[in-house]
Amino acid sequence: MAKRNIVVIGASAGGVVALKELVRSLPPDFNATIFIVQHIAAYATSMLPEILNHAGSLRAVHPADGDSFQPGMIYIAPPDHHILIEEDRVLVKKGPKENRFRPSIDALFRSAAYNFGERAIGVVLTGLLDDGTSGMWSIKRLGGIGIVQKPEDAEYSSMPSSVLEYVDVDYAVPLAKMGALLNQLTSEEITPPHLTLSPEEEQILKTEVQIASQKNAFEMGILEMGDLSPFTCPECSGVLVRFREGKLIRYRCHTGHAYTAGSLLAEVDKSVEDNLWKAVRVIEEAIMLLEESGRASAEGGDDLGAERFFTKARENRERASMLHKFIFQHEPVLQQNGVPNKAA
Repeated sequence: MAKRNIVVIGASAGGVVALKELVRSLPPDFNATIFIVQHIAAYATSMLPEILNHAGSLRAVHPADGDSFQPGMIYIAPPDHHILIEEDRVLVKKGPKENRFRPSIDALFRSAAYNFGERAIGVVLTGLLDDGTSGMWSIKRLGGIGIVQKPEDAEYSSMPSSVLEYVDVDYAVPLAKMGALLNQLTSEEITPPHLTLSPEEEQILKTEVQIASQKNAFEMGILEMGDLSPFTCPECSGVLVRFREGKLIRYRCHTGHAYTAGSLLAEVDKSVEDNLWKAVRVIEEAIMLLEESGRASAEGGDDLGAERFFTKARENRERASMLHKFIFQHEPVLQQNGVPNKAA
């Protein structure tokens, strides 16, 4: 009989500490393969394999594209690359970003769901926003096991809380109990559930896995697979199509970038603030130009003209001051608390 021998883990803010604790609790004879996405800046150097090698008894590496994977190993996404899994290989690709991230938790989880079904276990740990929610939905939809770190136990609770809101997971546990749970679940023999996707669902899932592996979203007809929305992609300004996964709404553009509604709202909010600061910059440039023109008029003996310029400059200073105050009082469209849990 089959066993659950594929464990995919996603973490973001606070994730390195959480991953160290989790890996430390796994036994040396852990007989499943672990794949990890830890959000990291594209330009950063990741030391996570070395950190986890010192934390526990399992060997951790950054895989190369096409590497075969082995049980009892930990494979970690390199910076600025998705990792995907199929058959016995790891794919390391620079497909389009998802939820503003590459590597993407959703992309890894979808590939595990599509290729391994009930043999996959998805784990979402501490982090901000909601990467991992859509991927966990796919894992559960295809018979896998869903686990989240208890939000009150997580340093940043947003990611596990999002999964709990949209996905009927199997376990919500503190980190201290997660290693033992994973060891138990990967040791059990399982009977495959009788789950089937509709042809449309299967085609969408297959296409999204291929998009993450650098296939052309437009040529694969992504625009025909979802409902056209009135929104444009914050990354490339391409048309976004809408997908529904239970209660979750997601978007993807024809070039391949993907967003949940939450991550799209976060991008919209960032755009609002960016454009407000641009407006401040334009007004302040107008002030400098008006004052320079006023001084030139005064030096030329045109006191009346100089006063007109200086008056306009004062009016624009008031406008700039009001805009400054508005920006600092502006509440984000999507409230996202970046303060860690005190209990974590």
